[in-house]
Amino acid sequence: MTRVRVLLVEDDLRVARVNRDLLERDPDVHVVGSAATLAQGDALAQALAPDLILLDVYLPDGSGLGLLRHWRAQGRTTDVALITAADDEASVKAALAQGAFDYLIKPFTGARLAEVVSRHRARRTARGTLDQAHLDRLLGVGTGPGVPEPLPRGIDPHTLERVAQVLAGAPDALSAEEVGDRTHLSRVTAWRYLEHLVRVGRASLDHQYGLAGRPAKLYRARAEDSSGGGG
Repeated sequence: MTRVRVLLVEDDLRVARVNRDLLERDPDVHVVGSAATLAQGDALAQALAPDLILLDVYLPDGSGLGLLRHWRAQGRTTDVALITAADDEASVKAALAQGAFDYLIKPFTGARLAEVVSRHRARRTARGTLDQAHLDRLLGVGTGPGVPEPLPRGIDPHTLERVAQVLAGAPDALSAEEVGDRTHLSRVTAWRYLEHLVRVGRASLDHQYGLAGRPAKLYRARAEDSSGGGG
C-alpha cells in the first residue's frame, strides 16, 4: 500500500482534529503536520515535503487560493485538495485553474475524504504511458467507455484501494481468503471487493481446479493496476 504523508492547513482546530482522525483510519496515511495560517502552512510544506496537502480557503492571514498560486509559481507540484466552506463558483474555478486536484465543500463525508487519498494514490502509482480510459480514471472524468461507474453501496473507496494494492503487489493470483488475511478483512468482504474489481476491469478471475470439490477462485490485477507502489 502506498504510504501518504499529509499536511493539513486548517484554522479550526476541531475540524483539523476530525479530519486527522478520518484520514488516519487508513493505517498507511500519516498526518505529518497541521497549520492554522498561510505562513505556517507555507513553512511546513517546505520543511516536511508532504505527499498531499489539504488546504482551507479562509485563513486568518489571507486566502488559501493565494497560497496555492504561490506554490505553483514556485514550481511545487504537490497534490493540493481544497477543503473549505467556500461554495461559490468563482472560488471553485479559481482553485481548479491554479492547480488544485480536488475540491471538497464542508461538510463532507469520510468516504469522500478517503476518495481524495485514493485518487492521490492512483496518480502517484501511474507510470509509463497511459491509455485514455486509465487517464480518465486518474482525472476523475465522468462516465464513458472504460471509466468506472460510481462505487456501489457498501464499497468503501479506501478499502477498495487497499484490496487493489494488495492484488497489484502480488506476483501470483490470490484467493479471497489470502487477500482478506493481508488486508485484515473477512473472506466474504474481500471477495465482494475482488468481484467489484473484476466487474470494472481492474482485476481478472481464474479458476483453479483441484482433485475434488468446487474450483477455487483466484484473482490477479490487470496490467494497468500492477505497476507497484509509488515513492
